[in-house]
Amino acid sequence: MSNEELIKNCLKGKPSAQKKLYDLYAPKLMAVCYRYANNHSEAQDMLQDGFVKIFEKLDKYSGLGSFEGWMRRIVVNTALDSIRKNKKRLFHSDIDEVEFQLPRNDFIEERLCAEDLMKVLHSIPIGYRTVFNLYAIEGYSHKEIAEQLSINVSTSKSQYSRAKALLREKITQLKLR
Repeated sequence: MSNEELIKNCLKGKPSAQKKLYDLYAPKLMAVCYRYANNHSEAQDMLQDGFVKIFEKLDKYSGLGSFEGWMRRIVVNTALDSIRKNKKRLFHSDIDEVEFQLPRNDFIEERLCAEDLMKVLHSIPIGYRTVFNLYAIEGYSHKEIAEQLSINVSTSKSQYSRAKALLREKITQLKLR
């Protein structure tokens, strides 16, 4: 069944089509949610909320561009909504946790596997992780991030720099380099 047929059947309210759509895309979208969540349970909640929004807005999908990309955008925005609800923890971190000196090199080694990266990524404060995800992985500009999170552009840039520094430090500590 093509995406067009699947979408039409979902719009008709067919549960089998909705389940098929969920089963087809949930694993990829769960990975997106997990990057923003503090734990697996929170990621599942984000995914569930995201799919509710996808089904509610399915009639607004124009058919132009990638359907998966359209859904991904909804899921990212849902994750950001969840983070905004808990904004007080977004940009808070203990001063002892943060290394403010930026290292000279600007890269993460290729041999770092995805599972290791997720562990390291989840070990940094949520504010840093959110900005890092949006900028480095989702491709948002600092201006877009600032608008999405209701912060200054300079805050987005500094959070990203600090996230990179912390990630490098954690990778070095784990002897993954």
